[in-house]
Amino acid sequence: MTEPMHDPAAEPAFSDPRPFGEGPPSAFARPTPWRRRLQIFGWIVAAGLALMMILVAWLAVTAPLSRSLKPIAPPSISLMSADGHLIARRGAVIERPVTVAELPAHVPQAFMAIEDRRFQSHWGVDPRGIARAMWHNLWSDGASQGGSTITQQLAKGVFLSSDRTFGRKAREALIAVWLEVWLTKDQIMERYLSNVYFGDNVYGLRAAARHYFNRAPDRLTIPQAAMLAGLLKAPSRLAPTTNLKGARARAALVTQAMVDAGYITQAERNALPPARLNVHEEADPTSGTYFADWVLPHARDRAGAVYGEQDIATTLDWRIQRLAEAAIRRAPLGQAQAALVAMKPDGSVVAMVGGKNYAKSSFNRAVQARRQPGSTFKLFVYLAAFRAGMSPDDMIDDTPITTGTYRPANHGGKYRGRITLRQAFAASSNVAAVRLTQKVGVDNVIKVARDLGVTAPLTEDLSLALGTSEIPLIELAEAYAAVAAGSYPVMAHGLPPEEQGWFEKLMQRQRRFSEDQLDMIRDLLSSAANRGTGSAAALRTSTFGKTGTTQDSRDAIFVGYAGGLVTAVWIGNDDNAPLPGGAAGGGVPARIWRNFMAGAINEPVEDTSDAEQDPDLVNAIANVALESGIGNVGVGVDENGMTLNIGPNQIRLPVDQPAPPPPQAAPPRVAPTQPEESDGPP
Repeated sequence: MTEPMHDPAAEPAFSDPRPFGEGPPSAFARPTPWRRRLQIFGWIVAAGLALMMILVAWLAVTAPLSRSLKPIAPPSISLMSADGHLIARRGAVIERPVTVAELPAHVPQAFMAIEDRRFQSHWGVDPRGIARAMWHNLWSDGASQGGSTITQQLAKGVFLSSDRTFGRKAREALIAVWLEVWLTKDQIMERYLSNVYFGDNVYGLRAAARHYFNRAPDRLTIPQAAMLAGLLKAPSRLAPTTNLKGARARAALVTQAMVDAGYITQAERNALPPARLNVHEEADPTSGTYFADWVLPHARDRAGAVYGEQDIATTLDWRIQRLAEAAIRRAPLGQAQAALVAMKPDGSVVAMVGGKNYAKSSFNRAVQARRQPGSTFKLFVYLAAFRAGMSPDDMIDDTPITTGTYRPANHGGKYRGRITLRQAFAASSNVAAVRLTQKVGVDNVIKVARDLGVTAPLTEDLSLALGTSEIPLIELAEAYAAVAAGSYPVMAHGLPPEEQGWFEKLMQRQRRFSEDQLDMIRDLLSSAANRGTGSAAALRTSTFGKTGTTQDSRDAIFVGYAGGLVTAVWIGNDDNAPLPGGAAGGGVPARIWRNFMAGAINEPVEDTSDAEQDPDLVNAIANVALESGIGNVGVGVDENGMTLNIGPNQIRLPVDQPAPPPPQAAPPRVAPTQPEESDGPP
């Protein structure tokens, strides 16, 4: 029987063919593709709005909205040591608030031109400014811009921390919008100008106008207003009392911004004279310390416009600081002054003493004074020689220089003939250092000094080798810290480093010494500190360092490191008068260094009597040098015995063996009359 033929026309009109497994047809028509996309977009928008509402609710609960409308508390900073001790507490110089209606129009215009050109039109947050800043920071050569409005900067002041987390920045933006709702633009500007930091511990426009120009804010000229507006970028660094050139350069940018914003014409701007200072000093409201004075400007910059009482952690170690003060206090200094700075190899300063008595003199000789470093500068000379391919075993002539116009002499006219670089460094030979500088070039010695962080002006002649250029003690410590760390430059700092982005890390990365150069310079520093002119500083642990003494013993220095700590010690007179008794770097400074370092790194050290600490006696024992017909003989004495250096050979005599008499000394050669560098007694 045949199957009947299938007739499609016989199928019901509503029945559509469906793939196997599909359910019954829906009573609703399927959405078209564009409707489906619209539904998805609507869900995304709804989810986004829900998240935003949750975020705004969280910000409203956590952000101090009510406090933002109250008067801002006067700023106060407490500096704390790394182990939690109070170092100093500083208030601020403030005066009563200003009123915009009483100010010349160019005063608020200067601040708007450089800080927030769309201040009058935005609602607290400026998306265009943020986008511009991001674009600039992405393509600039390292100079960063901020996108915060004046209202946001004011909002930042209600927080008691200045961290850069997303949560705090979001709350800051919310408070900025809140302020725009409740306050007029003039009220926001008045609060901003009355509380912003202008450097020199001065807060608010009225106090700043009085401090820098000794006038009321309603009498500020355009150049003066521009200078004050320019300070906000870096108040401590640009403070005109210490950096007038930088402050005027920044003020010029502000006046040009005023032209670009249409506040003044280019012709008016070109006719403006630079602002002139008329500083009105205010008494410091609290006392401090040398370290506190040094670190406070950095602490204020980090705090920014954050008001109220803040505790700022520093790198100072309370125990080590007390040891440093005690070491200076016990030293036989007479009428001379002393300074000490100690830091970790990464530049974290753990102790600083800028003089014998802060109450009598707050001048910080560890940071502010520039003195000749003497033979401690030879570090750069010998590093330049190693960069040129030389080694500690290479020979150099330690003989009088008889050619040229510059003829330096060794101390006391003592010369050793042909010796190794290691021996020349340990004995602190002046003529050897000058010969090396001649060989490698003055420019290459300066290049090494710059690489290791020396920023002070340096003489471009052969006298540079003997440390005739004046350098702050802290820069010497930074250079020796670079050797201890194995990388350079090392920048001294008193505040823990802030977290940096990848771009900042890339731009500020350190360079490393080659292993050969590092081993060689450490070899020389060890030789100088243990067997040479610095032997009075030698500890039981590995000790590295160098002495320095300038002409007529005006400055005596020891710089070195041991046990993970780098320390520089200086003694001298503020009027640059010679130290009595021909004091040298291997005497009192080396003894101060050893006494301090032994306690700082927890190494036992035997107490010595006052007689044994006599600077002339200690220096004489540590630095005996004789000449004879058969060659130079160097004699060093310590608690374990006596060491004889005869040419390249060394003989060690324990305390239980008598020392043979030294050879008959020949009459010393007559030294040239040029200035001498001295690392030993006359």
